[in-house]
Amino acid sequence: MLGVMPLPAQAATTTKSAKKVVVAKSAPPRAVAAAKKAQPKVAQSASRKAAVVAVKQPRRVKVQLAAGKSGTLHKVAVQRKVAPSAQPSVVRAAVAPRLSEGERQGLRSMLDPLELNSSVALVVDQDTNEVLFSKNHSAVLPIASLTKLMTGLVIADAHLNMQEMITITQEDVDTYKGSSSRLAVGSTLSRGEMMHLALMSSENRAAHALGRTYPGGLSEFVRLMNKKASEIGMTDTRYVEPTGLSSSNQSSARDLATLVSVAYERPILRSLSTSPSYEVDLGRRTLHYNNSNGLIKNPAWDIGLQKTGYISEAGRCLVMQAKVAGRQLIMVFLDSTGKMSRMQDAERVRRWVEVQTNVHPVAHARPQG
Repeated sequence: MLGVMPLPAQAATTTKSAKKVVVAKSAPPRAVAAAKKAQPKVAQSASRKAAVVAVKQPRRVKVQLAAGKSGTLHKVAVQRKVAPSAQPSVVRAAVAPRLSEGERQGLRSMLDPLELNSSVALVVDQDTNEVLFSKNHSAVLPIASLTKLMTGLVIADAHLNMQEMITITQEDVDTYKGSSSRLAVGSTLSRGEMMHLALMSSENRAAHALGRTYPGGLSEFVRLMNKKASEIGMTDTRYVEPTGLSSSNQSSARDLATLVSVAYERPILRSLSTSPSYEVDLGRRTLHYNNSNGLIKNPAWDIGLQKTGYISEAGRCLVMQAKVAGRQLIMVFLDSTGKMSRMQDAERVRRWVEVQTNVHPVAHARPQG
């Protein structure tokens, strides 16, 4: 009766993955020689087959050569079970979407005549302080990278050397959101370039480096941010760091309109924040940055100062100083939904103001944006 012979103690192991080629002692010399010659090829083939089976099935196949009574070699497949712990498993868990602070406060459910996407909006005539449009303007919310406008104001008012070189360090890496940056640790730029990238492209490491290298250090810089806010009448505002990545940086639309008005008086802030693009030379490579506000390149807009912002707790945010229908206006939009929604809100307000100013008989028409 033919069967599989037991494995002898001298079984030859040809691979590390325990794929064995076994030859019975009783096999004829010629068959033994043939088996030895075929060992590497058989072992390699068995290894490949085993790999395929391991992927497609929950069992692995071990291939052996055994000799029958006639001395003929036969391939014998022996299956062995894979331990349950070795089998890959995928666990999927539903993750609830993060709510912005505006959603938590129920602000997004409030309607307005212009049907804006933003939970908070404020439009003020800069020359007369007349409020043209208001929606939840006193709500205090996280302001994301609108923070950088105050960062720039403190730097500008300190009259520091803008040509002084600043190097990005590990301290400037985002520990709030784990966000990435194109400015690698070790990158060196002038203070002016750091401020340009922070205001134009909302570069977080650049903004943090500006605060970290301020005389007295980061804590002193944050103290001065809050002091400046208090001096100009921003009573709803609090800063804890210079980038806006922390949701503890909070303010109201009313306060932010004040900040825009004061910042607009600094030519450097007007120039850097409205720059369409900028290139920085880092030696081995050149980085090209664009303005984070797409309206800057729109010929229909005359923007004097701007800043965008976004973190999940704040939603999409935008502040601007712009000339619309011959009027110098300050616009604030907070907690907007969707990537382009804050820009659409600005367009809607611009058209509404143009209608109010130029076509009085249809002053109550709502422009579609």
